[in-house]
Amino acid sequence: MDWEIVVGLETHAQLATASKIFSGASTAFGAPPNTQASAVDLALPGTLPVLNRRAVEFAIRFGLAVGGTIAPLCAFERKNYFYPDLPKGYQISQYVQPVVAGGAVPIVFGDSEKRVQLTRAHLEEDAGKSLHEDLRAMTGIDLNRAGTPLLEIVSEPVMRSAAEAVAYAKALHALVRWIGVCEGNMQEGQFRCDANVSVRRPGGPLGTRCEIKNLNSFRFLEKAIEYEARRQIELIEDGGRVAQETRLFDPDRGETRAMRTKEDAQDYRYFPDPDLLPLEISQAWIAQVRAEMPAPPQSKRARYESEYALSPYQAALLTESREKSDFFEAALAIVKREPRLVANWVNGELASLANTLDADFTALPVTAGSFADIVVMMLEGTISASAAKDVLTQVARSRKDPRAIVEERGLTQISDSGALEAAVDSVVAAQGKLVADYRAGKEKAFNALVGQVMKATQGKANPVQVSAILKRKLEASSS
Repeated sequence: MDWEIVVGLETHAQLATASKIFSGASTAFGAPPNTQASAVDLALPGTLPVLNRRAVEFAIRFGLAVGGTIAPLCAFERKNYFYPDLPKGYQISQYVQPVVAGGAVPIVFGDSEKRVQLTRAHLEEDAGKSLHEDLRAMTGIDLNRAGTPLLEIVSEPVMRSAAEAVAYAKALHALVRWIGVCEGNMQEGQFRCDANVSVRRPGGPLGTRCEIKNLNSFRFLEKAIEYEARRQIELIEDGGRVAQETRLFDPDRGETRAMRTKEDAQDYRYFPDPDLLPLEISQAWIAQVRAEMPAPPQSKRARYESEYALSPYQAALLTESREKSDFFEAALAIVKREPRLVANWVNGELASLANTLDADFTALPVTAGSFADIVVMMLEGTISASAAKDVLTQVARSRKDPRAIVEERGLTQISDSGALEAAVDSVVAAQGKLVADYRAGKEKAFNALVGQVMKATQGKANPVQVSAILKRKLEASSS
């Protein structure tokens, strides 16, 4: 009997506030160690936390985007544990009364769509950071991150593979960036995932889970889950038992290793924080946040599918980020036709260019206007699809006008019927074997003949016209 993997994710999204959740200290990345830690962050005697209203608004915005329930009354609690980079000896978090309950994140996984159910999303402060960089095996403590506002988003254990978990994490990453609550820079720790992994026989009870902490790339997330699932299956099949524990992923060795025994909620001794009053969230406040937030990506996906006849997969790729969606719409507004072709180029050639340059769609060296010009020239038959790719590359390198590049490089497509007739006649006369193969029923020979015409014209012939002329001449000569 096969095994079934069960995965749930706990994701920490750093909220895009200028200051920390309970103090006025800056959240800017890259400052020298311990230069952005206020007296509140350091837990000096006599200091009191003051809640950041903007952080709450971002939490409400997220709750609305996922269709969750916004709590009319929520509370902050102290989560007690000891670690060197936690100055207070506890973390201010939420447990009994989180700001958001329920909701779901839609994902496209393979050829199917699915909604990953959420358990909760709650506000909390981040801890500091331990730096293990000293050659003398000493550890430094940087408290710049202490008090940074986080929204912890907890999914239900409904994912059944590492690939599905990655699809959810990417959709969630796109969502928090789309609605503007998190910048999502994973290298800077702004979006981190903890993966809860267990295995079971299909239909059986849930197995013992292990939590893999602080996965800050989608590739590491996938590899960590795959390794951990294999480890647990091999352990059970060898007669062992899975211990509930927290594990770390070693990307160099591609494996997880034990960090500590996994705690349960009661081990943290949660209790209401006496320094923070319960938080009331009125319907008027929720309405104000709803009025200010952008439409969620799922609404655009639905519109793209219905209005432009795009596939769910195409629509999902276009709404990976607001920047990509905005680029597509700006280009389509200029092209004014063939939305599926525009979508394919945005998802294909432009997305590949963005990956190569490690840039988002706002930082591409190709504007929506220049890209639209390339597509229009291709649709008009001025340039071929292969020439269009060349022009796109040249625009990215030089930022020149696409039509000027076509002129300079002599990429204008040959559409003159007389010139094309002559080129086809020449190829038919020279390629007797291919002509005979085609007449013998070998369809591939026709494509080879088209290729020969394209080669003879240095790729400038209009392939649609070439195919029509070639087919007409071959049929006429055979009859």
